[in-house]
Amino acid sequence: MLFRPRYAALFMVVAFVVSFVPAARAQDGYREPPEAIRQILDAEPTPSLSVSPDKRTLLLMRRPALPSIDKVAAPDLRLAGIRFDPSSNGPSRESSLSGLSLMPVSGGEARPVSMTLPAGASISNPRWSPASDKIAFTVSTDNAITIWVADVASATARQLSPRRLNGILGAPCDWMSNSALLLCTFVPEGRGAAPQPAARPQGPIIQEAGGSPDRVATYQDLLRSPHDEALFAHYTTAQLAKVSLDGSVTNIGQPGMFYDASVSPDGRFILAYVLHTPFSYTVPMYYFPTRMEIWDANGVMVKRLYDRPLVERVPWGGDAAVPGPRNAEWRADQPATVVWLEALDNGDPTVAAAKRDKVMALATPFTAEPTKLVETEFRANSITWGNATLAIARERFAKTRRARTWIIDPSRPGNAPRLLFDVSSEDRYGDPGNVVTTTNAQGHEVLALTPDGKSAFLRGAGASPEGDRPFLDQLNLATGKTTRLFHSAAPSYEAPIALLDARGQQLLTSRESKSEAPNYFTRDLARRTAPRQLTRFSDPAPAFAGVTSELVTYKRADGVQLSATLYLPPGYDKARDGTLPFFFWAYPLEYRSREAASQVVGSPFRFVRPSGSSHLFMLLQGYGVLDNPTMPIVGENGAEPNDTYVEQLTA
Repeated sequence: MLFRPRYAALFMVVAFVVSFVPAARAQDGYREPPEAIRQILDAEPTPSLSVSPDKRTLLLMRRPALPSIDKVAAPDLRLAGIRFDPSSNGPSRESSLSGLSLMPVSGGEARPVSMTLPAGASISNPRWSPASDKIAFTVSTDNAITIWVADVASATARQLSPRRLNGILGAPCDWMSNSALLLCTFVPEGRGAAPQPAARPQGPIIQEAGGSPDRVATYQDLLRSPHDEALFAHYTTAQLAKVSLDGSVTNIGQPGMFYDASVSPDGRFILAYVLHTPFSYTVPMYYFPTRMEIWDANGVMVKRLYDRPLVERVPWGGDAAVPGPRNAEWRADQPATVVWLEALDNGDPTVAAAKRDKVMALATPFTAEPTKLVETEFRANSITWGNATLAIARERFAKTRRARTWIIDPSRPGNAPRLLFDVSSEDRYGDPGNVVTTTNAQGHEVLALTPDGKSAFLRGAGASPEGDRPFLDQLNLATGKTTRLFHSAAPSYEAPIALLDARGQQLLTSRESKSEAPNYFTRDLARRTAPRQLTRFSDPAPAFAGVTSELVTYKRADGVQLSATLYLPPGYDKARDGTLPFFFWAYPLEYRSREAASQVVGSPFRFVRPSGSSHLFMLLQGYGVLDNPTMPIVGENGAEPNDTYVEQLTA
């Protein structure tokens, strides 16, 4: 899918407690949690899952329990808005895996992937090959990240190369289209020691104000000195290279600060994002000067799409965008065509404009003028490519909460698109769902279509007054009408995971209930036979089994309906135990209509178990928990939500 966000915002959570535990006396060492909580924290979580491109094999990924204190306390560098481990050249506190297993979708036992890892090593970044016969992954130790590959037929894995990868700016390896080569970013050969700070400052650090009032975002972990700049450049500089299955490594071009690099579907070209100076002390690396370039397979630049200068003043608001071309990537259904977005309003949503964005394309040999495929009235959001004459484009405008989906014909640039959906992005009940994709022979995600090409598929959360009921629909592309193929039914929560055939008759789902752990099933939607269970994961936290929960709704004084999930501790009896201290886990959200703010959030049929630093552990210590009590802050008829923030939050 086009125009993936390259970073996400994290929000602090506000919690209110009606009673407090007195502070413990100082003591040596770490305190142990109560036994019931310790057992849950030490238990291995339920494995996660990935489906092979040919839909025949499941990759089950075991995850470790909490990381050791050694990993949590390991020193990291915090530069230009990112945090990374300078010893391994990877991200700090990376989510990791402890083991891999393979299971046929047709049924049968899971086969553990046999491998001999270094002591204390962890697994990350698993990637299916386009042919589904191999899985590439990285192995991290305290001082290196290396590339490994697993063979699906034999369920064995081996290290491809001992050469150190550089994963600071993203996943360091991905498959090329022929399933025989990987494109990786390595630590440059002969890279010396990290630069040391000067014995004394070479001069003052000068920052100059713009001279006019402006609203700007604030960021953490920014560069602060010339030494920080030197460290950032030293550690983020990487060498692109091709890695073959026999372990040979072939360098591509010269080292650079590769923010992203991807191979065209035909395997002949590389689209590279290369950061360069001057750096900034006021914005993170995402806004540093960036060259967007097309290289051939040997690293020779074929076309420079754009050299974006430093962006230190991004227009304010959720609908803002950086000026100039942005978010370039390969068109998934074509051999070698680059597509990108470009703001028509200079990225400023406060400027009056009939159109906000345009979608541009440039095909090999990249010598012609770029083609404008379509213009959007709102900010372009994403495109899912289907075939030469079909793509699904989405646009949205955060301020008005409008979201529209269009059908476009890429073979007829500038032709008027056909409207598919026009909805409120905050209307969960009216959400038509997202289009389903599949992996093509080149390993790229494209629109999943029926064999006749006349229908696509949609899946969504299925929000309703009774709670979420995930669904799968078939979408007639000519009429826009949908046919419901699957709908989760009480007392279970069952979500579509993947279509297993092109006709939409075989479906992989994840099913759970209040008392049943999530497991994977296959469904025959044509025959409507009973679902067939594939996995049999058990409850990772049986001590939590006695907790009771209920989805509750209530109204605030102005009539806006609110909802929350109410949890009560194991064995609680109101008549016997009386009132409970309660813990509220909540965060206010903005809405443009009270109808959307009143919609129920969540499901009464989820299998909920705590992990990590979960607030739900309070239930094992005699507290009740009100989880996600909705706190809508509504701004209607042109009013801003923050105009009455305190009054609405109090209500």
